[in-house]
Amino acid sequence: MIRYECAVAATRGARDYQEDSAAFWPGGAEPYAVAAGRAEEVGFAVLADGMGGHTGGALASRIVCETFLKTAASLDVPLRERLLASLEAANAALAAKVDESPMMAGMGSTMIGTSFNGEGVSWVSVGDSPLYFFRRGDVVQLNEDHSFAPELNRLVAEGKLSAADARRDSRRHMLRSAVSGEEITLIDLPYSPVALEPGDFVVLASDGIATLDTNEIGRIIRGYAADGATAVANALIRAIDSVREPHQDNATVLVVKVAAAG
Repeated sequence: MIRYECAVAATRGARDYQEDSAAFWPGGAEPYAVAAGRAEEVGFAVLADGMGGHTGGALASRIVCETFLKTAASLDVPLRERLLASLEAANAALAAKVDESPMMAGMGSTMIGTSFNGEGVSWVSVGDSPLYFFRRGDVVQLNEDHSFAPELNRLVAEGKLSAADARRDSRRHMLRSAVSGEEITLIDLPYSPVALEPGDFVVLASDGIATLDTNEIGRIIRGYAADGATAVANALIRAIDSVREPHQDNATVLVVKVAAAG
């Protein structure tokens, strides 16, 4: 058996409102267990970073998370189709809300929707919220970044833009794709899961975590791994707050620890 332990922590940063949402299914305080070889037993985790101001952004991220989990938990189709259908349901729910309340036009959200089962972690993502994978001290980002940052980095690599200009470019954090109730232009939906083993961590995060580089994220996970998902989630948020970045964005982490069932 493999046991997945989940926890969420967040900070508003320098803002006076919170536009991030995150949740997992099945909920409750107890970790849930999945038989290592049984792909049909599955749990889901989702994180969304809203856009559209205090009301619109918070509402958008909440709708996206709630609709994704409700749909994912209710469908009985192959897992990759299930993830995509849950994203599409979340997008449709935003469109319906805008139709009902036209003043909400322009709201939207990023989204990372993940599934955990005996085969590992699978995901569907839109936007720039990162999905990190930690194993034996190393951290990598699993999902694609749908902001303009990768395009600017490509120009730097091609010698068409300086690294300094790329860092200062006002387009760096603009999104090329988002969940907004309209057609989604870019979706990251891999064909195969990433296999997991006891000791691994998966972290869904809003882009406010960019205050920490990946080396620092890895150091924090290593330092608190033995204490569980809640300890890691809280430590990551404390580290972000301790930087005291004057323009710190909302930051939310949903941490999943993989452990052998006792």
